[in-house]
Amino acid sequence: MRKTLVVLAAIVLLSPLAAYAQDGRATLESASKALGADTLKSLQYSATGVSFAQGQSVVPGAAWPRFNLSTFTRQINYDTASLRDDLVRSRAEMPPRGGGTPAMGELRQILVVSGDHAWNVTGETAAPAPIALVERQLQLWTTPHGLIKAAMTSNATVSGRTVAFAVPGRYTVKATLDDRGLVEKVDAVLSNPVVGDMPVLVSYSDYRDFAGVKIPMRIRQSGGGFPTLDLTVTDVKTNAAADIPVPDNVRQAAMPYARVITEQPAPGIWYVTGGTHHSVVIEMKDHVIVVESPLNDERAGAVLAETRKLVPGKPIRYVVNSHHHFDHAGGLRAVAAEGITVITHESSRAFLEQALAEPATMTPDRQAKAGRKPLVEGVRDRRTLADGTRTVEIYHIAGSTHCDGLLMVYLPKERLLVEADVYTPGPPNAPPPTAVNPLSVNLAENITRLGLGVDQVLPLHGRIVPMAELNKAIGR
Repeated sequence: MRKTLVVLAAIVLLSPLAAYAQDGRATLESASKALGADTLKSLQYSATGVSFAQGQSVVPGAAWPRFNLSTFTRQINYDTASLRDDLVRSRAEMPPRGGGTPAMGELRQILVVSGDHAWNVTGETAAPAPIALVERQLQLWTTPHGLIKAAMTSNATVSGRTVAFAVPGRYTVKATLDDRGLVEKVDAVLSNPVVGDMPVLVSYSDYRDFAGVKIPMRIRQSGGGFPTLDLTVTDVKTNAAADIPVPDNVRQAAMPYARVITEQPAPGIWYVTGGTHHSVVIEMKDHVIVVESPLNDERAGAVLAETRKLVPGKPIRYVVNSHHHFDHAGGLRAVAAEGITVITHESSRAFLEQALAEPATMTPDRQAKAGRKPLVEGVRDRRTLADGTRTVEIYHIAGSTHCDGLLMVYLPKERLLVEADVYTPGPPNAPPPTAVNPLSVNLAENITRLGLGVDQVLPLHGRIVPMAELNKAIGR
């Protein structure tokens, strides 16, 4: 991000066509002075409030699940284009409805971006998170001071109290200044792997002065039409030390979503892993079925390529989508671009038909380039796909609070079950969880209700385990 801004700044200085109008430049300089952005190199603030799990609604069209923030600290270094959020959150709604972590108890999250690197920290381990890069860069450069700094070093346009600029291939920003020159509202658009161009709105209010720097004490944000963050600032530190180095493993990570590892739990069945979200490839007599195309275009491309390598000469006819949550549906636009039929729960069919047809102008993806009409079919309680050689049964997981339209896939001959999110086994030989996950209990109840003879579970997170591991996890 920093390199991008430097390049844009050079263009502005060298090209008369890109120079600011005098009044526009004066507006930005006045806003910078009013905010105290001229002298602000780093910023840290703590806050209380709520966050929301974007893309994790219990049904399409519902608000994102709400979480209480017991602590929230944001650290920013504008000189190094770095931002670090350190927070602890817990469910605000009980019983919980929809996705997002944690399902129970409290969870600490450390979410970081520096330049063109994004990562998450768990304990002492930093894990690359390139899928979050653009969104976190947007968080950084839509802070009031970051926005003015970015506008002054890019080809921004200024009209009255409106400031607009873009980072090509990433996002667009339009900000409204109040009569004091302080940033009041930000309207941005960035690309989302499921819905294409997605609006992000931020509002700032109740500014207070801290050593000549104006800081908004109330911050509200929404994404995709629903709230994502609501903070009340409680403590501010300006120009304090803010060293946010990029870990070596993050700096050296290359195309993490393209990494593919496969194992074969049964003839003609492959478990495709290599990252955080998995898929299952099922060979039929004259075609192939893939269960799950998660995350984004890059992961979808890797899964589709691996499928054709595993089963050459047979077309991919169906991709079964376990549910509409953004992390599990993020690769479906690439599937739609190839004319492959998506099977999802009936409650998600209309949403995916619309989402997969939406434009993606910020970061054009495969579907934006192909322009195909998505092929989406819905399942209510059950659907069977059979060709005389293999039977694949798709079932609705009734009563799950994770998602109303959650599907699982069962292979009766092989006695294998594929499921997402409701049961994620821990590492081998790990002790059972201290608290029983009600989502896992509900899964087991559905298996019993449907009379499924499961020998092994193929979770779309984690690892293949015998059914006994699921039973152990829920105290059976």
